[in-house]
Amino acid sequence: MSSGTTIKNINIGIDDANRAKIAEGLSRLLADTYTLYLKTHNFHWNVTGPMFQTLHLMFETQYTELALAVDLIAERIRALGYPAPGTYSEYAKLSSIPETPGVPKATDMIKLLVEGQEAVVRTARSIFPAVDEVNDEPTADLLTQRMQVHEKTAWMLRSLLEE
Repeated sequence: MSSGTTIKNINIGIDDANRAKIAEGLSRLLADTYTLYLKTHNFHWNVTGPMFQTLHLMFETQYTELALAVDLIAERIRALGYPAPGTYSEYAKLSSIPETPGVPKATDMIKLLVEGQEAVVRTARSIFPAVDEVNDEPTADLLTQRMQVHEKTAWMLRSLLEE
């Protein structure tokens, strides 16, 4: 969990311990989302080859959506009374998505982004038990929306790899 002042006098029907558990999970989701955003933006800048135009535009659409998502996730963490992580060092510790050194070939970029999209889904799914336990519907709604986006994006990227 990010350092900083935690608001303890929040009375939204979820006790401090459960809010902390959910905020920790959302911090991992934020780190994964931001890491995937950075990877997608990097690939947008550096993609080459016969699929350049298609991938360049697709990656731009994806990183733009991810940029909006990080704000929603961070704001939910704040609404629960915790500071949202916001540094590369925190994201490196919290994220399940590894950095990609160098500039991969276009098809490898696609495969890496599929892996990243699926990783975000797994992270979001892993938070549900804590959310369901305390009927945290706003977080459940956010997680459901994020999973839908990432599952659809992974499917679209996988479709590019089919012969």
